[in-house]
Amino acid sequence: MGLARNKRRERTVDYWPGFVDALSTLLMSIMFLLTVFVIGQFILSREITGRDEVLNRLNSQVNELTQLLALEKGGKQDLEDSVANLQSSLATAESERSRLQALLDAGSGNSQAAQQRIGTLTQQLDEQKQTSTRALSQVDLLNQQIAALRNQIAAVEAALQASEAKDDSSQVKIADLGRRLNVALAQRVQELNRYRSDFFGRLREILSDRDNIRIVGDRFVFQSEVLFPSGGADLNADGQTEMAKLAAALIDVAKEIPPEINWVLRVDGHTDNVPLSGTGRYADNWALSSARAIAVVKYLIGQGVPADRLVAAGFGEFQPIAPGDTPEAHATNRRIELKLTEK
Repeated sequence: MGLARNKRRERTVDYWPGFVDALSTLLMSIMFLLTVFVIGQFILSREITGRDEVLNRLNSQVNELTQLLALEKGGKQDLEDSVANLQSSLATAESERSRLQALLDAGSGNSQAAQQRIGTLTQQLDEQKQTSTRALSQVDLLNQQIAALRNQIAAVEAALQASEAKDDSSQVKIADLGRRLNVALAQRVQELNRYRSDFFGRLREILSDRDNIRIVGDRFVFQSEVLFPSGGADLNADGQTEMAKLAAALIDVAKEIPPEINWVLRVDGHTDNVPLSGTGRYADNWALSSARAIAVVKYLIGQGVPADRLVAAGFGEFQPIAPGDTPEAHATNRRIELKLTEK
């Protein structure tokens, strides 16, 4: 009865580590999404920075054109004032000429002096007309220059508006891209979790009768003694049997996983913290853990599992799951972990 109760306790599934690993997986997904978002923000900031430089150059050109327009307007005003003065002088001269001509016609005053005065005024009038004509020509030229400047300012403003509209459109596209990427990633994670659950469910059915095979969160944990001899990395007969079951379950699940999901089965090798002598086949625990993980991967490949769906990693003694230096802790830490994940 005591042994039966112990076995029931050992077979009781501890769900808490599963929740912890699920939370870790969710956290990693969120970190990946944040990384994609930061990259997107970095690309957007570079694009916006370039557009800001273009906008600054355009604004500088607008300021220069505005200053030129102000100067041209000031010159035009001066010329218009000069024209007004000349026209006023011309009107005065014409009035004086008319008065003198009237006096001449009436026979009053000195006719010769009046003629001379009239000639002088006529010459002055002609000179003022020529000056007025030149001033009017300059005013026309200034009007043309002002019209050209206004056209340039309008073109610059149109370019600024187009640039701002393009920037707004880019912001909308980036936001939509981020939203679609988040949805796609969430769907991929859900799909992979579903197939991971199917895979683990089949392995539970196949390997449920072995006490030395445990489920820790989203990983299957094989004790090294089940698969390898002490200090060796060659699969023994029991290890080959267990790996053959694993390969069959993995091949069945792989047929159902869509090709767009880039999944892999990660095989992690772990050892205890007892150092090797260094005179044997393996120099240290790094080499031993890596060799054991590679041995499992090669055997699975020999059973028909695609090589591009397998990853081998050795962790040595640096990822223990049982603290302490007791024989029980050492046995627990000597293990092979299998995890279905995404590349």
